[in-house]
Amino acid sequence: MSSLNKSPFLKIFLSYVPFIMLFFSVFNEFDFNYLKLDYFAFNFVHLLIFFWTLRNPDQLGYLAIFFAGIINDVVIGIPIGISSFCYLILCSVTAYIRNITLTPNFMKDWISLLFTILLINSIQVIILDLVFLIKVDYTNYLINSGFTFLFYPIFFLFFNFLNEKISYQTND
Repeated sequence: MSSLNKSPFLKIFLSYVPFIMLFFSVFNEFDFNYLKLDYFAFNFVHLLIFFWTLRNPDQLGYLAIFFAGIINDVVIGIPIGISSFCYLILCSVTAYIRNITLTPNFMKDWISLLFTILLINSIQVIILDLVFLIKVDYTNYLINSGFTFLFYPIFFLFFNFLNEKISYQTND
């Protein structure tokens, strides 16, 4: 079993798991429409980018996040560059939070996520509605922001576990 823990393949694979999850989620753009749940949606990509750029920024590069935004725009059918712009704003906010934080704290991160998600969704709605004149359902954006905020603790636990495994594998 210890030989499995020291496997170079496992180290490489674990180091790319956040990258794989990012591109898998933007290519699929999963939602819960097939379950007939009208007002249930959350933005997994925002949670993923927020956690990894805040806690372990070496795992996801800004260029990969930019290209993931381009792919997301193509998949969901909005003008190209809007998601990339919003994802990079998310990266800049997390970089700011990371630089001003002396000791990481889950509750402060969670509250910061709320304001960050509201900022990003507001910017995206303003761009889509006022600049491109695309009809936007404000209720869906508000519900999406709320569920994204509420699901952060669950994904925080999962991402933190994964981050510990990655750190453990890279330190050996």
